[in-house]
Amino acid sequence: MSMSPSLSRKASRSPWYKKLWVQVLLATAAGAIFGQVMPDLGTRLQPLGDAFIKAIRVVIAPLIFCTIVHGIARISDMAKVGRVAVRTILYFEVVTTIALAIGLVAVNLIQPGAGMNIDAANIDTSTISGVLAKSAHTDVITFLTDVIPQSFLGAFTDGSVLQVLFVAVLCGFALTKLGKAGAPVLNLVESISLLLFGLVNIIMWAAPLGAFGAMAFTVGKFGAGSLVSLGKLLGGFYVTCIFFVIVVLGPIAHLAGFSLYKLMRYLREELLIVFATTSSETVLPSLMSKMTALGCEEGVVGLVVPSGYSFNLDGTCLYLASTAVFLAQATNTHLSLMDQLGLMAVLLLTSKGAAGISGAAFVVLAATLSTTGTIPVASVALVLGIHRLMSEGLTPTNLVGNAVATIVMAKWEGALDVERMKQVLDQGATGDSD
Repeated sequence: MSMSPSLSRKASRSPWYKKLWVQVLLATAAGAIFGQVMPDLGTRLQPLGDAFIKAIRVVIAPLIFCTIVHGIARISDMAKVGRVAVRTILYFEVVTTIALAIGLVAVNLIQPGAGMNIDAANIDTSTISGVLAKSAHTDVITFLTDVIPQSFLGAFTDGSVLQVLFVAVLCGFALTKLGKAGAPVLNLVESISLLLFGLVNIIMWAAPLGAFGAMAFTVGKFGAGSLVSLGKLLGGFYVTCIFFVIVVLGPIAHLAGFSLYKLMRYLREELLIVFATTSSETVLPSLMSKMTALGCEEGVVGLVVPSGYSFNLDGTCLYLASTAVFLAQATNTHLSLMDQLGLMAVLLLTSKGAAGISGAAFVVLAATLSTTGTIPVASVALVLGIHRLMSEGLTPTNLVGNAVATIVMAKWEGALDVERMKQVLDQGATGDSD
C-alpha cells in the first residue's frame, strides 16, 4: 500500500461546479468583488482565511514526519539518501541564486523607487515595531541552531518545517538500522499517514471558504488605493515572477522532459489556494501527494518538498531582492555593484528563513536590512501596505519552483516513472475531488 494516497482522482464526471478548483476560483473572485464593494465588512472576514491556514497547519508537522520517515526507511540505502540530499541542496542554491540575480537586475532596470525621495527618519514605524524587534535578533547562526529543536515534541509544536525535517531524518535513519525489528513502527507510521491524508482531504473542502475570506480581506483592507504610489513596484514584481517562471523554470522543465504548462495545469487547484491565502503551507500536503501520484518516488518527495519550503523559495528571493533595492532607491541610498553583490550574498542565507509562512518574507526582509546596515531598516514600513499583494505573486512562484525541483531530483536519481508522469500530465489530471 502506498503511504501517501493521492488527494487527486481521475478526471471527475461530476458537474464542473462541483470540482474543488472551480469552487476555489469562484470563491476567490467573489471575495475580491465583496472586498471592493463592502471593504469594511471584507476586512472582518480575515478569520475565515486564517482559520483555514491554521487547520492545515494542524496536520503539516506529523504528515511531513511520517512521509520522510517512511520514505527514508523504504529507500534503506543511506548512500542514496545522502546523494539525494546533496543534489537537492546544490540544485536549490543554483536556482535561488539565479532568482536573486534576476530580481536585482529587474529592479535596477525598472527603478520603481526612483524619485520618491523619502527621508527614512520621518517614516512612521509604529505599525512594524514588532517586526523590527524580531529582525534584530535574527542572524545566520541563530537560524542554523534553531534547526535543532529544544525537544522531540518541540519540533512539532513550534511549527518549524526544518525542525520536523531534522527529527524525521534521524528517525528514518534509526528505523533503517533496526531492520526487521523496526517493521512494526514503520507499519504504524504508514497507518498514521493514511489517517493524516484523510484529514487533509476533509480540510481541503474548506478551501473555497478560506479563499473567499482571505481575498475579501486583502481587497477590502488594501484595495486599489494602496497601489497608487507603489504600483510600479507591484507591477514590476509580478512581471519579474512571470519572467522567472517562463525563462528559468520553463527550460529546466523542458530539459527534464515535461511541460511546465501541463504541470501548472495539474497543480492549478493548489496555485489558486496559495494565491488567495498567500501561504504555500496550505497546500504542502497536497503537493507531496500529487508529486507522488505523478510518478516521483515517495522517498524523494519526502526529502525534496519539505526542504524546498525552506531552501528553494524562488518567489521569496525575487521579492527580497526587488524590495530591498526598491527601498534603497526610495530613500536615496546609493548601492554600488559591490553593495548589491554583498546584499545578494546575505539574501542567499537569510532567504532560507522564510519557510512558506504567510508574512515570513516581510520579517526576513527586515532582518536582511538589519544585517547589512546599508539600507534604513525603518524603510520596510513603506511596503507594509502592499506586502500581502506581493505575496500573491511570490507564493505561487515558490510552489511551481518546488514542484519542478521535485520532478528534476526524482529524474536525476532515477526515481521517476516517466511514462506515468507523461500520462497524468497529458490527460490533464487536476486533482479534483468529487
